[in-house]
Amino acid sequence: MPFAVGGNSRIRTNIAAENAYNSLEASSKDIALRQLRLSTGLRINSASDDVAGYITSKALIARNGSLQSAMNTVGDAKNVANIAMDGLDNINDLITKIKDATAQAASGALGTDEKVALAKAAYRMAQQIQTVVDSTVFGGAQLLDGTFSGNFVVGLDAKNTLLTLNIDLQSVNADYNVPSNSFEISSMNTASFAGITGLDLRSLNNVSQSDLGIFSMTQIGTTLTSLADALNNANKVASFLGGIANRLDSQESVLQNQITNYQSAISRIQDADVAKEQLSLIKSQFLQQSSLTSLTQANQNPSAFLQLIKG
Repeated sequence: MPFAVGGNSRIRTNIAAENAYNSLEASSKDIALRQLRLSTGLRINSASDDVAGYITSKALIARNGSLQSAMNTVGDAKNVANIAMDGLDNINDLITKIKDATAQAASGALGTDEKVALAKAAYRMAQQIQTVVDSTVFGGAQLLDGTFSGNFVVGLDAKNTLLTLNIDLQSVNADYNVPSNSFEISSMNTASFAGITGLDLRSLNNVSQSDLGIFSMTQIGTTLTSLADALNNANKVASFLGGIANRLDSQESVLQNQITNYQSAISRIQDADVAKEQLSLIKSQFLQQSSLTSLTQANQNPSAFLQLIKG
């Protein structure tokens, strides 16, 4: 703390000048600090500016970066769920058309040729199901062939331990809630379609005038029932994916809010208050000019006493 000292007629250190110089140094340092904060936009530019605030802000920045990565991962998981659901929607439409063709073939008004034609048309739909399965791909992985399973990091707990969500589209996944618990949608290489044991869509291509096979009057009822069950199972799987998509939507909203809140906290701790810094800068600039004037005057004071020893 500077003190005003009189008695400057004695020969000693120029205290008034030193006080003015010290004030000039303090105001100059404060000006440099305010200019740094205004130029960087940060209140904390190094750990020495605010030790506790520096630690807290860096921890928040690190966690916020992890949450932003988790947000990207949630987006990938949503893409997987949406692509798989879209594929299942197409498959459901195709199964419905096969079922409609089968129901039409059950009419006694149709002849053998018409039934064979309906069976061949239904088989083309079955082939298209296989095409949909083969082309429903994400990141080089097939989604509907009963083999896909992926873990997605969707957040972090208080200890920064990863929180994961598993999207399991494997045929043995009991969460599909289908009667056989072995949902296999691939149509052209299995005798069990959509969790229905014994439903082989390849049999549609075997219907002929000499043997109506699954379109015969003795079997067509079972065929219709099996197709209805297959359609129901496909819808259950789509619902399973829909539940995952809803959960991902919720997690995305949570992450968006958390990221925003963390950014707000980081800004409050680390960012400079531009208006406050500008006010402090103006004050320090005024004090700098005053200190310069006072230093000039203080350095001139001793010269006045030289008049006493002249003569």
